Amino acid sequence: MAGLTYDQGPSLAAPLRLFLVAPLFLMLAAVAGILLGHDWLSGRWSPAALALTHLITLGYLGAVMQGALLQMLAVVLGSPVPWPGVLSWCGLLGLGAGTPLLAAGLLFGEPVCLVAALVALAVAWLPFLAGVAVALSRALSGGEMDWPLRLAGLALPVTVLTGLALAGGLAGLWSVPDLAGLVDLHAGWGLYGWILVLVVGVAYQVVPMLQITPAYPRRVTRALAWLLPAGLLAYTLEVLSGLPALHWLSLAAAGGGSLVFAAATLTLQQRRRRKLADVTLDFWRLGLAALALSTLLYAGLDALPDPARAAAELSLGLLFLLGFAASVVNGMLYKIVPFLAWFHLQSQTGARAGTIPNMREMIDEAAARRHFRLHVAAVCLLAPAPFLPAWLASFGLLALAFGGHGLWLNLRAARAAFLAYGGRL
Repeated sequence: MAGLTYDQGPSLAAPLRLFLVAPLFLMLAAVAGILLGHDWLSGRWSPAALALTHLITLGYLGAVMQGALLQMLAVVLGSPVPWPGVLSWCGLLGLGAGTPLLAAGLLFGEPVCLVAALVALAVAWLPFLAGVAVALSRALSGGEMDWPLRLAGLALPVTVLTGLALAGGLAGLWSVPDLAGLVDLHAGWGLYGWILVLVVGVAYQVVPMLQITPAYPRRVTRALAWLLPAGLLAYTLEVLSGLPALHWLSLAAAGGGSLVFAAATLTLQQRRRRKLADVTLDFWRLGLAALALSTLLYAGLDALPDPARAAAELSLGLLFLLGFAASVVNGMLYKIVPFLAWFHLQSQTGARAGTIPNMREMIDEAAARRHFRLHVAAVCLLAPAPFLPAWLASFGLLALAFGGHGLWLNLRAARAAFLAYGGRL
């Protein structure tokens, strides 16, 4: 807790409204996947797969990570994002309208939907990018968290701007000379530079503080500070130049960094000081195992024949997005939201210990455990779905939908507890 500046954080309402809308996109993606049948299993570049991917990345992960950055930059780097309430409303409204419009535009190839999505997503992201840039420019050093947050802060505008350029190109507003290269840059900087690196940065603070583990060893943070940026740089140069040697360099650096992070975090969690059962740890363990598996699968893609490789690429995306990213984000939400609710409630009311709910009482552990089981079922059924009969995927999507609903109810329960004991949003 040393060095954290909670007094500079935004009001609870700013991140909470984004956290609360995020699970709705998981439910929407699951229901859409069921209605689309097996169309989304035909390949990672199919219109249906692209639509579902953006419901998860933009809608679920995007909303949670916007809310997390509004909190983390102020608390950890000591540099609040300007106008956090306004930016969170821009994110809520822009993502709420733009993400479904983009999914519909990608699915049906409808230019009107793509143009409308372009406008709405610009509202969601451009003011947010400006606020993050201002916060990072005047931020103090956040120790080990400093470089991941700054690298993720660089990856975010690259991801957003390449995405807006692609959407405009598909809508016919302008031409995109190298569509395939721009798609690869958008995907690489979004999945690796934005999602993975931001998770690493947040983990440096969240895992020791909220999971009661030792701090990440200095040798691990030093190795990741070299490996992860080197992997992103090598990948970018590979896309721009097409040199095969850069592919292996990027694979070694990015893959090595991913495995080091997964192994180090699992080791720290084994050494935690509080040995109580905790659903957050289970979400993290599932996510880190999925990260390791997706890294190994990515390394072996070139050895597969074309038909199997196409299925493996789709499976890789499911394993990374649902197995790793969504699992870890779920685990973070079950710690961050109760902590923020307890902290703001205690700060506002000045209540003594025992007179307000503690962190573990903000969300029912049994309800969180039910969500975890549903999420495990979803990952286990959906990750191998490209290799299995298509009808099995529907059961995985049902589990994902019910899990998203359970998460939404659990986050609303924390909000209700906060308000019931006199908290003010």
